[in-house]
Amino acid sequence: MKIRLSSGFKINPPFQQDTTPIYATDLEEGVLGKANNNGTILISDKITDPEERRSVIEHEKVHLDQMKRGDLDYDDDFVYWKGKKYSRDDMKEGAQDLPWEAEAYAKTDPFEKY
Repeated sequence: MKIRLSSGFKINPPFQQDTTPIYATDLEEGVLGKANNNGTILISDKITDPEERRSVIEHEKVHLDQMKRGDLDYDDDFVYWKGKKYSRDDMKEGAQDLPWEAEAYAKTDPFEKY
């Protein structure tokens, strides 16, 4: 038996799959999520609201993108943004006025409970 398919027949993936590893874990007080420079995201295991979880993940994905572009990096003592070095001792991490945070907050819809 022979089956003929029309010449215009194509199979396309029905979706784009996101393979970012996301782990729920106990994070320090006041921290909802972290983007790691190994491409993973940590999210607080205390988040129970699915919308809040989605919002935190989207925010952290912006940071992953910043790292992939080469704009953002960090170590234990410093955060590096577009060639400038910021001491972690002199900043409130997650503050909206930090340049890498400003971009992340601008590109995501912050959850009202933050």
